[in-house]
Amino acid sequence: MAFLASRLSRINPSATVSINTKSQEMKAAGKDVIGLAVGEPDFDTPEHIQEAAIKAMHEGKTRYAAPAGIPELRQAICEKFKRENDLEYGIDQIAVCAGGKQIIFNAFTATVDEGDEVIVPAPYWVTYPDLALLNGGTPVIVEASVEADFKITPDQLESAITPKTKWLVLNSPCNPTGSAYSPAELKGLAEVLMRHPHVWILCDDIYEHLLYDGAKFATIAQVEPGLYDRTLTLNGMSKSFCMTGWRVGYAGGPVELIKAMNMLQSQSITSTSTISQWAAVEALNGDQSHIARNNEVFKERRDLVVSMLNQANGLTCNTPIGAFYVYPSCAGVIGKKTPDGKVIENDEDFVVYMLETEGVAAVHGEAFGLSPFFRISYALSTDMLEDACQRIQRACASLT
Repeated sequence: MAFLASRLSRINPSATVSINTKSQEMKAAGKDVIGLAVGEPDFDTPEHIQEAAIKAMHEGKTRYAAPAGIPELRQAICEKFKRENDLEYGIDQIAVCAGGKQIIFNAFTATVDEGDEVIVPAPYWVTYPDLALLNGGTPVIVEASVEADFKITPDQLESAITPKTKWLVLNSPCNPTGSAYSPAELKGLAEVLMRHPHVWILCDDIYEHLLYDGAKFATIAQVEPGLYDRTLTLNGMSKSFCMTGWRVGYAGGPVELIKAMNMLQSQSITSTSTISQWAAVEALNGDQSHIARNNEVFKERRDLVVSMLNQANGLTCNTPIGAFYVYPSCAGVIGKKTPDGKVIENDEDFVVYMLETEGVAAVHGEAFGLSPFFRISYALSTDMLEDACQRIQRACASLT
């Protein structure tokens, strides 16, 4: 429509949200659909966190908050960063937003000018390049191969940096692959970044606590303190604390950047829900034993899904060490025909075929910048995952 801003033409709706919405609509219409598209734990928010929100409401803590967040939450975030990541932040270096996505939106809106480049390793979370584009930036996509466990190398990073580079986005553990950089691998990337002082780093650590097989988490400003002054370290309550709908994301970074992000927030949503913020205080300061319990279940589900997908004709699947996704290759089904004679030409054709014939909703790899793959979330019950994987096996077996 003529009155819409031209900047909207630069972006597309989130593919993960769109596919989840479609599967929900199919369910509402009475169809048998198993949704594997959304990145959302199926566990309830722990009860002590819920109780903290109820207590806040009873105590009248329901007023506007400062754009930066309530002081108690910002202090809890500072203590979390120190306790878990060896990162020292003052309260004026903390931003609290309505989810991690808004942290990225505010950061890019505050810093990205027309023509600035944002390096995004692929596979990537679908939001990174679109938010760069929305703000006039140019995403520079660096493809990480399956052979490298979907992680970019220092040489690839070096080759991608130009005088126009403004940001590098790092997401570890990664959505959509579940891969995670080791401290040594982060150190290798940091050595490159130390040679390019104009490049800032957005480190998305939202899956920090979702690691398996003894893997240890590290974040880049921890590994290389020389990058501290140009790193925005992002985290949030959604994944590890099962608080997706509460909408609390946070970040630590340089004072001037945080001040600019909070100014933007003052002119947009003002703040995220004060009730959610009080719940987040309890989550960060209180009992966190649920994380280890949930991770045991996630690991069992991961192992089940990887095993069953590797038994499907034409599919191969790595075993990721983090998050709650797998990113299997469907290269072996490209070029095959469905029972009604349609040729599977790409990964989008394949996920559409699975949805229409077997009622399994997944996200095609093209949406994440690397084909021919697709993403499955295993944050569902074991029974549902087993059913879904049997359906996928059946769909693959029907191709000729």
